Amino acid sequence: MAERAGNTKAGVVQQTQPAWANSTEQHFASLLDSYGIEWEHEPHRFPIAFDDEGNPVEFFTPDFYLPDTGEYIELTVLKQALCTRKNRKLRLMKALYPEIRCRIIYRRDYENLALKYGWEDDPEFPQLGTPQRPPGPVQVVVAD
Repeated sequence: MAERAGNTKAGVVQQTQPAWANSTEQHFASLLDSYGIEWEHEPHRFPIAFDDEGNPVEFFTPDFYLPDTGEYIELTVLKQALCTRKNRKLRLMKALYPEIRCRIIYRRDYENLALKYGWEDDPEFPQLGTPQRPPGPVQVVVAD
């Protein structure tokens, strides 16, 4: 999740950006950019498990938020062993926050996108280029 540095002496609010978790997230962001779809990378973290005192002990942070549709996207394409864990987290999130829309894009779905857009021969998908901005929520810079 992005951290906000606060006001500096120059009156600028700066936001540090996290690195991409993997190249798939970066490619997916580029795909969204190519269609003009607004996105935020990991802007929200949802508590999904709590201790006996009600303190959150486990969270689910979907990879992308699409503000125009109000939907979250979680990519699960690298380690399929993580699918069970992510599916469990998504079930917990849906039980606690039924109004939140979130979907998982699995490896086969992503491979179908790669086939459709001709990426399948190139694992780095260079046709997409790099996303138009770094990961994290939309950066806000305010100057006096």
